[in-house]
Amino acid sequence: MAILKLTDICKDYQQGREPVRVLKNINLSVEKGEYLAIMGPSGSGKTTLMNIIGCLDVPTSGSYELDGQDLKNLSDDALAEIRNKHIGFVFQSFYLMPKLDARDNVALPLLYADVPLKERRERAEEALKAVGLGERMDFLPNQLSGGQCQRVAIARAMVTKPAILLADEPTGALDTKSGHQIMEIFRKLSEEGMTIIMITHEPAIAACAAKTYHILDGELRTEDAEEAEHET
Repeated sequence: MAILKLTDICKDYQQGREPVRVLKNINLSVEKGEYLAIMGPSGSGKTTLMNIIGCLDVPTSGSYELDGQDLKNLSDDALAEIRNKHIGFVFQSFYLMPKLDARDNVALPLLYADVPLKERRERAEEALKAVGLGERMDFLPNQLSGGQCQRVAIARAMVTKPAILLADEPTGALDTKSGHQIMEIFRKLSEEGMTIIMITHEPAIAACAAKTYHILDGELRTEDAEEAEHET
């Protein structure tokens, strides 16, 4: 069963008097537990696509169903609730709160969801242990390496048990060794049944996913379609 389905998604932005189409009839169906990568150069539309999948933006036309729910015409508050309950985000910049330790950074989404303090701490600790930071829970972000900060960010994304984990260039700010460690965490999460959609421009990172799509000039294609076109 598809946990996410995009049908003929288009996105226009106004530039002067003329609208510019950034996404062109995007069709994408993602099964529960699937691990896929979306590759594309700067300006290809991949960040716009991620923002729509993550309910940070809305399409100009087309339909978006998440776990069977049509998201069309939902209010900003309703979309914010869906983001908090159903989608976990991992960004290239970690966006950790500098004055909070790892445990409290991970617990933040649970605070916004009105989860009681004791449960927040327990779930945050469980998520940190899952990413190998059980001994770093009391450390502030400036006491952690870049790879460790990204693992805190992944734990924060996991802690609400989201339907989908969205990762935008998750290894872009990391060295090669740390990047491989993050990909190993994603592999384990995928094996445990989490749906992962990763945006990247790095072929080696995209190769860690089970399926790869390419986006260029606002059009989305599978890797097989790309290869077939190059052969003809």
